[in-house]
Amino acid sequence: MKRKTFINVCFLIAILGFAAYLDSPYSFLNKDYAYSADQPVMAQPVDVEASEDIPVLEEKLEKREKVNGYILETYEEYEVYKDKDGNVVKSEPTGKTDTLKYWDYNDNDEDNNETR
Repeated sequence: MKRKTFINVCFLIAILGFAAYLDSPYSFLNKDYAYSADQPVMAQPVDVEASEDIPVLEEKLEKREKVNGYILETYEEYEVYKDKDGNVVKSEPTGKTDTLKYWDYNDNDEDNNETR
């Protein structure tokens, strides 16, 4: 029984060692990849020019109103076209609107309203 346990432990250590070898940068699976700490990494920055044809989506506040202690803000999405210098050439509404509703804390706090 003792011999069988010893063989199983040796077999387990061999499998773990082989798995560690396969996971290492020196294994035959990773031979096409260079893992070297002594060579600097050479990365070239990519220059991306902003195209005038692609719009940037922006949301602009259209309407703000108070209803039953809440503030309702309505935003509309716009397609904004810019030139190379960042100046706005054209701005078109997309028709998509978002409404943001939140509690107006200034209405309920009477002390705050009196000091203003």
